[in-house]
Amino acid sequence: MMASVNRESYAAAAEKLTAATQQATAAQLATTADEFLSVARLLRGEPRLRRALTDPSRSGGDRAELVRSILAGKLGDTTVDTLATLVSGRFSRPSELLDASERLGVDTVLSSADKAGTLAEVEDELFRFGQIVSGNAELAVTLSDPSAPAEQRVKLAQDLLKGKAQAATIQLIAVALEGFGGRSFESSLSRLVELTAAKRDREVAYVTVAKLLGEAEEQALAAKLSDIYGRQVSLKVDVDPSIVGGVSVRVGSDLYDGTILRRLNEARQAFAK
Repeated sequence: MMASVNRESYAAAAEKLTAATQQATAAQLATTADEFLSVARLLRGEPRLRRALTDPSRSGGDRAELVRSILAGKLGDTTVDTLATLVSGRFSRPSELLDASERLGVDTVLSSADKAGTLAEVEDELFRFGQIVSGNAELAVTLSDPSAPAEQRVKLAQDLLKGKAQAATIQLIAVALEGFGGRSFESSLSRLVELTAAKRDREVAYVTVAKLLGEAEEQALAAKLSDIYGRQVSLKVDVDPSIVGGVSVRVGSDLYDGTILRRLNEARQAFAK
């Protein structure tokens, strides 16, 4: 979650961006997203620039002019104007500016996918990639290794996904590998799945079962959860035979564990007392 101190600054920038891109095509939005993410990478590697752009001793107008002097002519007007609006706001820490710039990039990637009609595919591809990585110990270690350059890990993921995933999916996986919002790769990927679902006005439910659910079972579970949460629910199903039977469902911080493994563990603990 974005720090409360900069929500107002972010909201002003996001409003500026929305107004400027109402007629933009999916391709134009994708280009703008790339520009925001390139600025986030610049800020990540330049702590002095982050401090200068959030310096409370300088006026918001001065900070906006500094952004324009650095980026004008190198990036599109929409990107520069949005970032000028962003830095004219208040930030309690320089790292918050990095997070906000990165979030603008992510939100614009999602807007591009929405315009292209591929949001649902992007959501599923992000989740499936996470499953593939977690199921391959060597790949998981390689992609999650913070000592390896992010560029190297991004290139590996791009090679793996080339021709197999939406461009927006590949963009977002790169963001996850760079540590979206300071998170680990796994946590970043989960957060991006949730943001993609939210763009579709859906809640994400992570479901663990011992064997695949039938289509009717999935629909019934989704309908029940939708009733509980008051909005459509996107099921992300993982098959784990070790739970023996039953179903585990996690929605946000809520966990519904009806697995046989849980019951066996409870029985074992009761006998051990």
